[in-house]
Amino acid sequence: MGSSQLQGVPVQSLIGDPLILGYNTNGFAHHRLKDAIRILAGLGYRALALTPDVHHLDVTQSGWETEAKEIAKILDDFGMIRVVETGARFVLDAYWKHRPNLLEADSKDRLVRRDFLIRCMDLANQIGSPLVSFWSGTPKPEFGPEEVLWDRLADGCRLLSEEAAQRSLLIGFEPEPGMLIETTRAGLDLVAKVAHPVFKLTLDIGHLQCMGEPLPETLRLGLPNTINIHFEDMRFGIHDHLPPGEGEMDLVGAMTQIRDSGFPGPVCVELSRHSHDAVATGRKTFDWFRFNGFA
Repeated sequence: MGSSQLQGVPVQSLIGDPLILGYNTNGFAHHRLKDAIRILAGLGYRALALTPDVHHLDVTQSGWETEAKEIAKILDDFGMIRVVETGARFVLDAYWKHRPNLLEADSKDRLVRRDFLIRCMDLANQIGSPLVSFWSGTPKPEFGPEEVLWDRLADGCRLLSEEAAQRSLLIGFEPEPGMLIETTRAGLDLVAKVAHPVFKLTLDIGHLQCMGEPLPETLRLGLPNTINIHFEDMRFGIHDHLPPGEGEMDLVGAMTQIRDSGFPGPVCVELSRHSHDAVATGRKTFDWFRFNGFA
């Protein structure tokens, strides 16, 4: 399916029913991937946000395709929707977090990131995911002025959008605190600049609190162009992903707004700093969804 065929295809037809609850594997960093899937399915989650990493289906290493087939089979057995996230910290550089990125001054470095994202697209096809999610990366003074970085990022995103379209995939671009694109409005500006039918947003609702974006207003603004949502609690000005109830957010109001909007994609918990207590954290979070009527 090419980009012209994807034009106008409802996102719901590619992803599934409204309010599918999932969990990101970066919150199960100390578990084998197969065990994490079984645990999460047993807790009640219906989606998996798979973050390929050095310990979970590392697409930079040979032989990942064989493991991907096994993972796809397990996900099929449990009836789980799956999406591919790409935020692994040190998968491309053992010394530098999230490097290289799409903003690098050296085109060879940018190519390393693009090649990784394309491998993640191939993984998405292999396991039956409709989308791949990524972000811009953090700007450095040596990368150049901001206007150059915007053009560099948009050009890279257009190339990646073509790669995604060739694979019948959607892209969910995530605004991330501290990166070049860190707010929903900036994300929407990038969507307009890239101007490709497969290029949409991933919204992390905790990031809205961190960046001081008014929650109801920003969700109204962003949801029409959003295909993927990350869920956690957070505090203003502090980029720390917290279980529900440990931050400052009206998460019940946010989830109600997301549900009532008819949002068709997965809402996946992202608690990457809680892997030391993954099972209990996953259970408590699902209990929160159930108690508040979302599961």
